[in-house]
Amino acid sequence: MKALKFLLIFLIIFSCSKKENHSYTFYYWKTKLALDKTEKEVLNKATTPYLYTRFFDIDKISGKFQPVGTITKDQSFETDKQIVPTVFITNRTFLYISKEEITFLAKNIKDLIQKKTSEYHLKTSREIQIDCDWTAGTKDDYFTFLKELKKISGKEITCTLRLHQVKDKAQTGIPPVEKVYLMCYSTSSPLENSDKNSILDVNILKSYLSKIDEYPIKKIEVALPIYSWGIVTNYLGKHKLINALSEKDLENPNFKKISETEIEIQKDGFYFGNYLNKGFRIKIEEISDEQLHEVVDFLEKKIKHFNIVYYQLDSKFVTGQNFNF
Repeated sequence: MKALKFLLIFLIIFSCSKKENHSYTFYYWKTKLALDKTEKEVLNKATTPYLYTRFFDIDKISGKFQPVGTITKDQSFETDKQIVPTVFITNRTFLYISKEEITFLAKNIKDLIQKKTSEYHLKTSREIQIDCDWTAGTKDDYFTFLKELKKISGKEITCTLRLHQVKDKAQTGIPPVEKVYLMCYSTSSPLENSDKNSILDVNILKSYLSKIDEYPIKKIEVALPIYSWGIVTNYLGKHKLINALSEKDLENPNFKKISETEIEIQKDGFYFGNYLNKGFRIKIEEISDEQLHEVVDFLEKKIKHFNIVYYQLDSKFVTGQNFNF
């Protein structure tokens, strides 16, 4: 009887301490919708029924609203996931915008999403996600746009939430949506001289999100980075990015290793599609499982429940990656 009692106590403790994995899926952020074998396999294993797919960007060019990089589709793009149309809008789009222009913008975004959905026979969800790095100066017009898009489209409108928009919520305001996607990356600019990882510095993230538990919108999904890039620095200290580079790419006889993540080019030539001179440096920024674990552990103490959306679905980033946190 005593042994049974101890067994029951052990089972209760174990069940309480057992960590539940967060359901997850991905962002798809390429202009051409296409999936290779690895991407299909990884997507099929994703545990939420959605794929957050960038349809196009919106920018204001010479005073006119312009769709940029509108998607095309390859026959290889087949999935049982429901597509969540995602649209990136530049912050400057909402500078000096009139009420009539807001309505015009919302209608045209809805129409273009419908056109691409119909043209490519996409199975879309009831949600449209808007990605905009809005500021205190554009918040009112951006929030009006979100309401207008909801009214015109009849869809659930959600939006992304950047770190500074959490920390400075008194200035940047609270968007009029029921669900936000917390972007847990871009903790600093990669084009600044810094020894920090600009994709994700966990200490910076924790300082920005120290009061995320007080954020008024309680339905929060979490976007985590799995991408990498190389930061090229020239003689003048100017920087440029080369996307999707990893430490493996630094293995080249024309590269002199400075550290585990940085090399100096020893011979002029074309590298990764760019002509780079001798003396230029390349620093790799990648994300480790340890960093992701630390972010998830931190957020679990702040947010009651969340799913994860990984940025982004690309065989270069998903191969060998652990998604169960």
